[in-house]
Amino acid sequence: MFAAHERSIPEISKPLRVNQQIRTPQVRVIADDGAQLGVMATYEALALARERGVDLIEVSPNAVPPVCRLSDFGRLKYEQSKRDKEARKKAHHMELKEVKLRPKIEEHDYQVKFRTAERLLQDGDKVKVTIMFRGREITYQQHGRRLLDRVAADTTKIAVVEREPRVEGRNMFMILSPRHEIVQAAAAKAAARAQSDAASHHAAMAADTPK
Repeated sequence: MFAAHERSIPEISKPLRVNQQIRTPQVRVIADDGAQLGVMATYEALALARERGVDLIEVSPNAVPPVCRLSDFGRLKYEQSKRDKEARKKAHHMELKEVKLRPKIEEHDYQVKFRTAERLLQDGDKVKVTIMFRGREITYQQHGRRLLDRVAADTTKIAVVEREPRVEGRNMFMILSPRHEIVQAAAAKAAARAQSDAASHHAAMAADTPK
């Protein structure tokens, strides 16, 4: 498996408002251990944060009133950075995957292999389609070429042939590359999944908040 170029990934987490950046007159406050401290004026919450030697961090700005946590902002920002890094690792990177076929493959097996190649291309990856010859099968390369041509024709709506069929040792292969619109769709799906993971974490931070 060979890694290809990496697409840019949008910002995962939105910046958190902290201390004097919080402008609402009232906030619902939870302690760092999850204990509910109730709704209070923002200036009172700020005073409580100073008293405890921590920051007042707005973790759920869309709640009414917004939910704030008493915590160390530096530590929280570091943890958020780690989560964003993990989310970016989960985001899509184009890779070269391989699907192997035999020249005398049965129709049912072909359909299984084809669906695998189709799924990989839909995920935004390139696919190396390899025909494996055994023994004297190598003398009937035209069978392998016809099979590769069929795969190329069956995937023409979502892929283009990046490398034409060629023989390498006892194998024949070609490389398919997903069409531009497929790559864009796969990148958007990966970015949305990463953003959803980040949003789920923010929601979990305020999960103890009463309805």
